[in-house]
Amino acid sequence: MAENQTSAGHGVRAKVVGAVTVAVGWAGLAIALVLVAHVVLTVGKANPDNGITSTIRVLAEPLSLGFHDLFAPQDPTLGVIVNFGIAALFWLFARSLVLRLVRRLD
Repeated sequence: MAENQTSAGHGVRAKVVGAVTVAVGWAGLAIALVLVAHVVLTVGKANPDNGITSTIRVLAEPLSLGFHDLFAPQDPTLGVIVNFGIAALFWLFARSLVLRLVRRLD
């Protein structure tokens, strides 16, 4: 009887860990995608008054954490490429680290 409860508990735990892994994985990718989209729209000189462009910019600013003004090159476009690119890499690294930690719980 106790063995069945243990295996049932492990099954529930595995499902929860799996669900958290999927959620963290997608969230990390979505954040990095928003940051990369901001870089692409900036480099492509997208209309800043466009709804999509302004929405991406509004989402990207807080997601860049402290990286949005880390480097201040003369060219503002280069600043966006470098700073938001570093922020995207940070989120991918953080995603990878959190996924490893969550998978160890299983």
